[in-house]
Amino acid sequence: MSSSQSVLFPGQGSQFPGMARELFDQNLEARALLTHANDILGFSLTDIMFGGTDEDLRRTDVTQPAIFVHSLAQFVARPGFRPASTAGHSLGEFSALVAAGVLRFEDALPLVARRAQAMQAACEEQPGTMAAILGLDDAVVESICQEITSLGSVVVAANYNCPGQLVISGSAEGVAQACEALKTAGAKRALPLPVGGAFHSPLMQSAAAALAAAIEKTTFSPARCPVYQNVDALPHTDPAEIKANLLAQLTAPVRWTQLVQRMAADGATDFVECGPGKVLQGLVKKIVPTATVGSF
Repeated sequence: MSSSQSVLFPGQGSQFPGMARELFDQNLEARALLTHANDILGFSLTDIMFGGTDEDLRRTDVTQPAIFVHSLAQFVARPGFRPASTAGHSLGEFSALVAAGVLRFEDALPLVARRAQAMQAACEEQPGTMAAILGLDDAVVESICQEITSLGSVVVAANYNCPGQLVISGSAEGVAQACEALKTAGAKRALPLPVGGAFHSPLMQSAAAALAAAIEKTTFSPARCPVYQNVDALPHTDPAEIKANLLAQLTAPVRWTQLVQRMAADGATDFVECGPGKVLQGLVKKIVPTATVGSF
Protein backbone atom coordinates (compact mmCIF):
# COMPACT_ATOMS: atom_id res chain seq x y z
CA MET A 1 0.00 0.00 0.00
CA SER A 2 1.47 3.36 -0.97
CA SER A 3 0.26 6.86 -0.35
CA SER A 4 0.59 10.37 -1.68
CA GLN A 5 0.31 11.70 1.87
CA SER A 6 3.13 13.49 3.66
CA VAL A 7 3.30 12.47 7.32
CA LEU A 8 4.20 15.00 10.04
CA PHE A 9 5.24 14.11 13.60
CA PRO A 10 4.79 16.47 16.58
CA GLY A 11 7.37 17.50 19.16
CA GLN A 12 7.45 18.36 22.84
CA GLY A 13 4.28 19.92 24.25
CA SER A 14 1.78 17.53 22.65
CA GLN A 15 1.80 15.05 25.56
CA PHE A 16 -1.31 14.45 27.72
CA PRO A 17 -2.26 12.07 30.56
CA GLY A 18 -3.65 8.82 29.16
CA MET A 19 -1.76 9.19 25.87
CA ALA A 20 -1.60 6.06 23.65
CA ARG A 21 -3.91 4.12 26.01
CA GLU A 22 -6.55 3.63 23.33
CA LEU A 23 -3.93 2.49 20.82
CA PHE A 24 -2.60 -0.04 23.33
CA ASP A 25 -6.08 -1.42 24.00
CA GLN A 26 -7.30 -1.53 20.41
CA ASN A 27 -4.36 -2.33 18.12
CA LEU A 28 -2.03 -5.32 18.31
CA GLU A 29 0.86 -3.69 16.38
CA ALA A 30 0.70 -0.60 18.59
CA ARG A 31 0.55 -2.70 21.75
CA ALA A 32 3.61 -4.71 20.68
CA LEU A 33 5.58 -1.52 19.99
CA LEU A 34 4.57 0.12 23.30
CA THR A 35 5.51 -3.03 25.24
CA HIS A 36 8.83 -3.23 23.35
CA ALA A 37 9.54 0.40 24.33
CA ASN A 38 9.31 -0.50 28.03
CA ASP A 39 11.79 -3.35 27.48
CA ILE A 40 14.25 -1.09 25.61
CA LEU A 41 14.11 1.66 28.25
CA GLY A 42 14.23 -0.67 31.25
CA PHE A 43 11.25 0.98 32.97
CA SER A 44 7.51 1.16 32.33
CA LEU A 45 7.07 4.25 30.20
CA THR A 46 3.49 3.15 29.45
CA ASP A 47 2.60 3.30 33.18
CA ILE A 48 3.52 7.01 33.15
CA MET A 49 1.83 7.64 29.78
CA PHE A 50 -1.42 5.93 30.81
CA GLY A 51 -1.60 6.87 34.51
CA GLY A 52 0.81 9.76 35.11
CA THR A 53 -0.16 13.36 35.86
CA ASP A 54 0.56 16.43 33.72
CA GLU A 55 3.51 17.06 36.03
CA ASP A 56 4.92 13.53 35.54
CA LEU A 57 4.68 13.91 31.76
CA ARG A 58 6.32 17.35 31.73
CA ARG A 59 9.73 16.01 32.73
CA THR A 60 11.91 16.19 29.60
CA ASP A 61 13.32 12.69 30.17
CA VAL A 62 9.73 11.30 30.13
CA THR A 63 8.08 13.69 27.66
CA GLN A 64 10.38 13.04 24.73
CA PRO A 65 10.31 9.21 24.77
CA ALA A 66 6.53 9.29 25.45
CA ILE A 67 5.74 11.48 22.41
CA PHE A 68 8.15 9.53 20.19
CA VAL A 69 6.67 6.15 21.21
CA HIS A 70 3.04 7.36 20.95
CA SER A 71 3.70 8.76 17.44
CA LEU A 72 5.22 5.51 16.17
CA ALA A 73 2.55 3.36 17.85
CA GLN A 74 0.05 5.34 15.79
CA PHE A 75 2.18 4.86 12.67
CA VAL A 76 2.56 1.06 13.01
CA ALA A 77 -1.19 0.79 13.63
CA ARG A 78 -1.42 1.34 9.83
CA PRO A 79 0.64 -1.62 8.57
CA GLY A 80 1.79 -1.28 4.98
CA PHE A 81 1.33 2.51 4.91
CA ARG A 82 4.13 4.19 2.96
CA PRO A 83 4.35 8.00 3.20
CA ALA A 84 5.31 10.11 0.19
CA SER A 85 7.58 12.13 2.50
CA THR A 86 8.02 12.74 6.24
CA ALA A 87 8.97 15.56 8.59
CA GLY A 88 8.89 16.12 12.33
CA HIS A 89 8.91 19.22 14.53
CA SER A 90 12.08 19.16 16.68
CA LEU A 91 11.84 15.85 18.61
CA GLY A 92 9.36 14.69 15.93
CA GLU A 93 12.24 14.45 13.46
CA PHE A 94 13.28 11.18 15.14
CA SER A 95 9.80 9.72 14.49
CA ALA A 96 10.01 10.94 10.88
CA LEU A 97 13.35 9.14 10.44
CA VAL A 98 11.93 5.84 11.73
CA ALA A 99 8.86 6.19 9.46
CA ALA A 100 11.19 6.75 6.47
CA GLY A 101 13.32 3.71 7.33
CA VAL A 102 16.45 5.71 8.24
CA LEU A 103 16.51 4.51 11.86
CA ARG A 104 15.17 1.31 13.40
CA PHE A 105 12.81 1.87 16.33
CA GLU A 106 15.18 -0.13 18.57
CA ASP A 107 18.03 2.26 17.73
CA ALA A 108 16.03 5.50 17.71
CA LEU A 109 14.39 5.13 21.14
CA PRO A 110 17.72 4.98 23.06
CA LEU A 111 18.84 8.05 21.04
CA VAL A 112 15.66 9.92 22.01
CA ALA A 113 16.19 8.96 25.67
CA ARG A 114 19.84 10.10 25.48
CA ARG A 115 18.80 13.38 23.83
CA ALA A 116 16.24 14.02 26.58
CA GLN A 117 18.76 13.30 29.36
CA ALA A 118 21.39 15.49 27.69
CA MET A 119 18.91 18.36 27.24
CA GLN A 120 17.80 18.04 30.87
CA ALA A 121 21.45 18.21 32.00
CA ALA A 122 22.11 21.21 29.73
CA CYS A 123 19.06 22.99 31.20
CA GLU A 124 20.44 22.51 34.71
CA GLU A 125 23.94 23.58 33.67
CA GLN A 126 22.83 26.61 31.58
CA PRO A 127 19.36 27.69 32.76
CA GLY A 128 17.24 29.35 30.11
CA THR A 129 13.73 29.75 28.80
CA MET A 130 11.63 30.41 25.70
CA ALA A 131 8.80 32.74 24.64
CA ALA A 132 6.33 32.83 21.75
CA ILE A 133 6.25 36.09 19.78
CA LEU A 134 3.04 36.75 17.86
CA GLY A 135 2.34 39.27 15.11
CA LEU A 136 5.80 40.41 14.02
CA ASP A 137 7.83 39.75 10.87
CA ASP A 138 10.60 37.19 11.34
CA ALA A 139 13.24 39.72 10.27
CA VAL A 140 12.25 42.15 13.06
CA VAL A 141 12.45 39.39 15.68
CA GLU A 142 15.84 38.22 14.38
CA SER A 143 17.23 41.76 14.38
CA ILE A 144 16.17 42.49 17.97
CA CYS A 145 17.51 39.13 19.19
CA GLN A 146 20.88 39.82 17.51
CA GLU A 147 21.03 43.27 19.12
CA ILE A 148 20.38 41.92 22.64
CA THR A 149 22.83 39.02 22.17
CA SER A 150 25.54 41.46 21.03
CA LEU A 151 25.10 43.28 24.36
CA GLY A 152 25.82 40.09 26.32
CA SER A 153 22.51 38.26 26.99
CA VAL A 154 21.88 35.22 24.76
CA VAL A 155 18.57 35.15 22.85
CA VAL A 156 17.89 33.68 19.40
CA ALA A 157 15.01 32.84 17.05
CA ALA A 158 14.35 29.15 17.84
CA ASN A 159 11.11 27.93 16.22
CA TYR A 160 9.73 29.41 12.99
CA ASN A 161 6.27 27.88 13.53
CA CYS A 162 4.17 29.78 10.98
CA PRO A 163 4.00 33.33 9.59
CA GLY A 164 3.58 35.69 12.53
CA GLN A 165 4.48 33.07 15.15
CA LEU A 166 8.12 32.72 16.14
CA VAL A 167 9.50 31.26 19.38
CA ILE A 168 12.64 32.80 20.87
CA SER A 169 15.06 31.01 23.18
CA GLY A 170 17.95 31.95 25.45
CA SER A 171 18.92 33.02 28.95
CA ALA A 172 16.08 34.19 31.23
CA GLU A 173 17.53 37.70 31.10
CA GLY A 174 17.92 37.69 27.31
CA VAL A 175 14.37 36.42 26.71
CA ALA A 176 12.89 38.95 29.17
CA GLN A 177 14.75 41.83 27.49
CA ALA A 178 13.71 40.61 24.04
CA CYS A 179 10.03 40.29 25.06
CA GLU A 180 9.99 43.93 26.20
CA ALA A 181 11.78 45.16 23.07
CA LEU A 182 9.54 43.09 20.77
CA LYS A 183 6.36 44.40 22.40
CA THR A 184 7.67 47.92 21.88
CA ALA A 185 8.36 47.00 18.24
CA GLY A 186 4.71 46.02 17.78
CA ALA A 187 4.39 42.35 18.72
CA LYS A 188 0.74 41.48 19.51
CA ARG A 189 1.90 39.19 22.28
CA ALA A 190 5.13 37.95 23.87
CA LEU A 191 4.24 34.84 25.88
CA PRO A 192 6.78 33.12 28.16
CA LEU A 193 6.52 29.34 27.64
CA PRO A 194 6.47 26.76 30.47
CA VAL A 195 9.60 24.94 29.29
CA GLY A 196 12.59 23.61 31.16
CA GLY A 197 15.30 25.36 29.17
CA ALA A 198 16.58 27.24 26.14
CA PHE A 199 15.96 24.61 23.46
CA HIS A 200 17.33 25.19 19.92
CA SER A 201 19.81 27.80 21.16
CA PRO A 202 23.59 27.91 21.76
CA LEU A 203 22.83 27.05 25.42
CA MET A 204 22.19 23.46 24.27
CA GLN A 205 25.82 23.03 23.14
CA SER A 206 26.70 20.54 25.91
CA ALA A 207 23.67 18.41 24.98
CA ALA A 208 24.82 18.37 21.34
CA ALA A 209 28.22 17.05 22.42
CA ALA A 210 26.60 14.28 24.48
CA LEU A 211 24.23 13.33 21.66
CA ALA A 212 27.02 13.31 19.06
CA ALA A 213 28.70 10.30 20.70
CA ALA A 214 25.41 8.33 20.68
CA ILE A 215 24.58 9.28 17.08
CA GLU A 216 28.03 8.23 15.87
CA LYS A 217 27.48 4.71 17.21
CA THR A 218 24.06 4.36 15.54
CA THR A 219 23.40 2.96 12.04
CA PHE A 220 21.58 5.35 9.69
CA SER A 221 20.19 3.85 6.46
CA PRO A 222 19.20 5.61 3.21
CA ALA A 223 15.67 7.00 3.49
CA ARG A 224 12.84 5.22 1.64
CA CYS A 225 11.21 8.62 1.02
CA PRO A 226 12.43 12.21 1.41
CA VAL A 227 12.75 13.44 5.01
CA TYR A 228 12.46 17.23 5.30
CA GLN A 229 14.74 18.32 8.12
CA ASN A 230 14.39 21.17 10.61
CA VAL A 231 17.85 22.68 10.18
CA ASP A 232 17.71 23.54 6.46
CA ALA A 233 14.04 22.83 5.54
CA LEU A 234 15.26 20.63 2.66
CA PRO A 235 14.49 17.03 1.66
CA HIS A 236 17.17 14.45 2.49
CA THR A 237 17.70 10.74 1.83
CA ASP A 238 21.48 10.45 2.37
CA PRO A 239 22.36 8.95 5.81
CA ALA A 240 25.47 11.12 6.34
CA GLU A 241 23.56 14.37 5.64
CA ILE A 242 20.64 13.27 7.81
CA LYS A 243 22.97 12.45 10.71
CA ALA A 244 24.74 15.82 10.53
CA ASN A 245 21.44 17.73 10.36
CA LEU A 246 19.93 15.77 13.26
CA LEU A 247 22.88 16.70 15.46
CA ALA A 248 22.91 20.38 14.40
CA GLN A 249 19.20 20.57 15.24
CA LEU A 250 19.79 20.83 19.01
CA THR A 251 21.43 24.24 18.80
CA ALA A 252 19.85 25.50 15.55
CA PRO A 253 16.34 26.85 14.89
CA VAL A 254 13.42 24.70 13.78
CA ARG A 255 12.55 26.13 10.36
CA TRP A 256 9.02 24.74 10.27
CA THR A 257 7.50 27.54 8.19
CA GLN A 258 10.17 27.17 5.52
CA LEU A 259 10.01 23.36 5.68
CA VAL A 260 6.25 23.19 5.02
CA GLN A 261 6.58 25.82 2.27
CA ARG A 262 9.28 23.68 0.62
CA MET A 263 7.17 20.51 0.89
CA ALA A 264 4.29 22.35 -0.80
CA ALA A 265 6.62 23.73 -3.49
CA ASP A 266 7.78 20.15 -4.12
CA GLY A 267 4.16 19.09 -4.71
CA ALA A 268 2.87 17.99 -1.29
CA THR A 269 -0.83 18.86 -0.90
CA ASP A 270 -2.08 16.27 1.62
CA PHE A 271 -0.56 16.35 5.13
CA VAL A 272 -1.33 13.87 7.92
CA GLU A 273 -0.30 14.47 11.54
CA CYS A 274 0.76 11.27 13.29
CA GLY A 275 1.07 11.44 17.07
CA PRO A 276 -0.57 13.10 20.07
CA GLY A 277 -2.33 16.44 19.51
CA LYS A 278 -3.26 18.49 16.45
CA VAL A 279 -0.84 21.43 16.65
CA LEU A 280 0.92 20.76 13.33
CA GLN A 281 -2.34 20.62 11.37
CA GLY A 282 -3.12 24.16 12.50
CA LEU A 283 0.36 25.38 11.60
CA VAL A 284 0.22 23.80 8.12
CA LYS A 285 -3.11 25.54 7.38
CA LYS A 286 -1.54 28.88 8.35
CA ILE A 287 1.52 28.25 6.18
CA VAL A 288 -0.25 26.67 3.16
CA PRO A 289 -3.97 27.55 3.38
CA THR A 290 -4.81 25.36 0.35
CA ALA A 291 -3.34 22.20 1.93
CA THR A 292 -5.48 19.25 3.01
CA VAL A 293 -4.73 18.29 6.62
CA GLY A 294 -5.83 15.45 8.84
CA SER A 295 -4.62 12.88 11.36
CA PHE A 296 -4.27 9.11 11.57
